[in-house]
This record gives sequence, structure tokens and C-alpha cells, in this order.
Amino acid sequence: MNLQLLSGRRVLVTRAPHQAGKLSDGLRARGAVPIEVPVLEIAPPESFEPLDQALLHLHSYQWLILTSANAAQAMAARCHKLSLTLDSHPQLNVAAVGRATAAAVEALGLRVTLTPTRYVAESLAEALLDQVKEQRVLLIKARISRDVIPEALRMAGAELTTVDAYQTVLPQDSVALLQSAVASGLDAVTFTSSSSARHLAQVATAARIEFPLKGVAAVSIGEITSATLRELGWEPDAEATISDIPGLIDAVIKVLNP
Repeated sequence: MNLQLLSGRRVLVTRAPHQAGKLSDGLRARGAVPIEVPVLEIAPPESFEPLDQALLHLHSYQWLILTSANAAQAMAARCHKLSLTLDSHPQLNVAAVGRATAAAVEALGLRVTLTPTRYVAESLAEALLDQVKEQRVLLIKARISRDVIPEALRMAGAELTTVDAYQTVLPQDSVALLQSAVASGLDAVTFTSSSSARHLAQVATAARIEFPLKGVAAVSIGEITSATLRELGWEPDAEATISDIPGLIDAVIKVLNP
């Protein structure tokens, strides 16, 4: 079996530095040359006070919802700071979007009660609708995120608390890195979130590089990211069938080695 399906193809990886490894390693295993240009990095929220207060009262919630591994990791860091344990809340149901988020949650000692069949907020909201009426629900999220889950849960009668666990910001060296990557030539760009699409557009503007990138295939991890790319004027050349890193790599292969 020939695994070098992407031999020599240069693929831009836009993930935050601490998350790029799995995607880059997977591309490299298939012969590609991953070019890491982080267009976002994870930063603390403007204040940890709302998150800290919610965690101190976690015993009073029936549901905890996490929409990303970053949210789970930020929650864990604050629990450590506050000397709180997460495995002492038997009343707590936990919902997570996607396998990566579920794995991050379970690594913290929590049992995931619900993971939707599709790894998008809409699917999670739909799965929760019949379970949260008059329930106290804590949603831990990024500072900038879509309102799909909060709106759906409030309409379903949940008593909802939303708190920011982190925010995404532009790395300082992203402009220079993107200029170098484009000058050396690219075959494809991978997008793992709507934030990565928006941030790459910002970096390209700052670098005086036309966006969409000319002659470069855009490969999206899923339907929401694809919709954001279209809003930005870039029609995705391929979209992952399953919204995870292996699915994204398969989509890269589909477009570069059809």
C-alpha cells in the first residue's frame, strides 16, 4: 500500500502551535511537506472571574457543555488553580462536540454523557433539546463563538450560564511566516475552524497577500468552516466527510491526489 499519496505537496497548517502536531504528522506520513503558519493562538479571556465562579458552583449544575478541546483544557487549568477536582460531581451530565473534545474531557476525569453524531454545534443543540428543560446548564466556550447552542437551549427551557474560557488572538510572527510560505509556493491550505479562516484572511491582509490565495486549494474540516470560507469569498475545494483531523487529511488527499 502506497502511503505517499501527497509526495512533495506543500500544505499550509494554520492551527495553533500546541495543536498543529497531529495534523502535520499525518500529512508528513503521507509524503506531504506541512508548512506551519499558526494564524491563531489561545489566550486567556478578558477575565477569569465568571469561569472561576461557575466552577466553584459546579455542584449546582445538571449539565456541563464543552464545544472544544481548548475549552476543556482551559477549564482544567482553572480547576487546578482553584484546587478543585472534577471527578466529584456525580450529578453532572457532560456534553461535548466531537471526539477530540470528548477525549480532552475524559482525560480530566469526567465521563461524557452525550456526543452528537455530527461534530457541529447544531447537532449537539438538537440532541440536548429534550433533556435540558428546567435544568441548570453551564456552557464553557470561546469569547467569540456562534449563538446556536445558547439560543437553542434557552428556547428549550434551560437555565443557562455561559462563560468564556479563552479567546483566540493573532500570533506576532504570523505575517512574516505567511509571506515566506506563499513565496515558497503552496498546494493547499487546511482550515480546522471558522476562526482559522477568519484569522488567515486578517493575516493575509496585513501581509499584503491576496485572499483567497491564488492557485491554492482550500480544504475545510466541516460545513461550518466551509460556510465561513464562502463568506470570505473562498469556495472550498474539499470538505472533510468526518469533521476531525483524519477526515481533513483524507480531504487533502482527495483534492491533491484525486
